Amino acid sequence: MKIARHILLILGLLAVLVCSWVAPMDAPAMAQVDAGLKRALVSFASARTLNGLLSVVQAAQVDIQPAGIGVTLSPGQLLAPVNELVKHFADLMLLACVAFGIQKVLISISGYWVVSGALTVVALAWAGSQVRRGFAPRWLSRAFVVMLMLRFAIPVALLATDALSQKFLYANYTAAQSAIDATNAEASKTKAPEPQASDDKSWLPKLPSWIPSLQEVKDRYTKMKQAVEQSTEHIVNLMVVFLLQTLLLPLLLVWALLGIARLGVEQLRLLPGRAE
Repeated sequence: MKIARHILLILGLLAVLVCSWVAPMDAPAMAQVDAGLKRALVSFASARTLNGLLSVVQAAQVDIQPAGIGVTLSPGQLLAPVNELVKHFADLMLLACVAFGIQKVLISISGYWVVSGALTVVALAWAGSQVRRGFAPRWLSRAFVVMLMLRFAIPVALLATDALSQKFLYANYTAAQSAIDATNAEASKTKAPEPQASDDKSWLPKLPSWIPSLQEVKDRYTKMKQAVEQSTEHIVNLMVVFLLQTLLLPLLLVWALLGIARLGVEQLRLLPGRAE
């Protein structure tokens, strides 16, 4: 029984050290982060484009004045609540881009040779203590767990996050991004018509010609508002997708990996004994 546990310990440590130096998960994890960063940049660009279009339309409202008599039409204010949501969406997409950038840095740090060297030293010390005494001191076991997390937690968590995202989130992302792109196309068509200049100083004869024009402006703004409001659900879906992908899922997976690492280190004992 003791020989079998010796073999199990040696094989397990060999697998850990080989993976630490060969780094089979680092490149795939980096590729998945790059793909996620590109998606976040696309969504951020779409959000900024939509925000810019809505802001231009809102600003153009002050230019609609019949014959300059001081009457201001403000149909663009209908878009203010939706534009506020779009601004928050753009801010969140920027944070998602930053989060993906941080993940890339963390992968690079975890794959640095110093981390692998430190893990090797701690793992050999922990294994030597297990072989000689049947258990390792508590501080050494904790150091081993810490080094395992530093080396493997980030790439493993990110690969698992990507797998879950592909399974449950990618379809929502594709549909939502397509809807927002369509909304941008619709919003770009909405322009307030400019009043026609006239040499006639009297504005009374020209006033009736403004009535259908102003109604047209109102109809265009209303149509645009409806198009943007229909995309709010998709905007919220994108916010949920990127929050899960960049924050909630990685943190939950790292926490789960910490529990697994602690349990594995505690269970790998050659002889019954209490860690000191």
